[in-house]
Amino acid sequence: MNVRDLFRHYIRNQRNFTGENFHQADLQGFNFQRIDFTRSDLSGANLKNTDLSGACLYQANLTDADLSEACLVGANLGEANLIGADLSGADLSGADLTGTDLRCANLTGANLSRTNLTRTHLDGTDLSQVNLKEARIVNTDFSVAQAEESQLTEVQESLADTFGTYSANWVTWAG
Repeated sequence: MNVRDLFRHYIRNQRNFTGENFHQADLQGFNFQRIDFTRSDLSGANLKNTDLSGACLYQANLTDADLSEACLVGANLGEANLIGADLSGADLSGADLTGTDLRCANLTGANLSRTNLTRTHLDGTDLSQVNLKEARIVNTDFSVAQAEESQLTEVQESLADTFGTYSANWVTWAG
């Protein structure tokens, strides 16, 4: 399916685009609320400033996608591949990131409040200036993420305040 067909179907209130290929598509600035991109290929796509609130991106491939300043409020990104994605300034409040792969992603200034980060992969992820207020964090290792030392300390302190314990069960491999 091409981008023109996507828009035509979406305007007609069709929201299911499961398994479709939108590799490197330019979807910048559009409103795709409650769209279903389950298992779709959006790798390298330009989704900057796009409204994907309430969207289902379960197991979607968003490798190297530009989601900067995107609205992903309440979106389902469970088990999605966001390796190398740019999520700087994105609003992910209330989103489900269970089992999501965020290795080497840029989350600078992102809003992750009330986000489910259970079993999220954060190796090399930039977490500078993220908002983690009331986030659900279980079996996620923040020590493998990149941020200034003081910011990682603040994250760990906020986790201790919010959850009472700091859980880091991921095994990382070097080399």
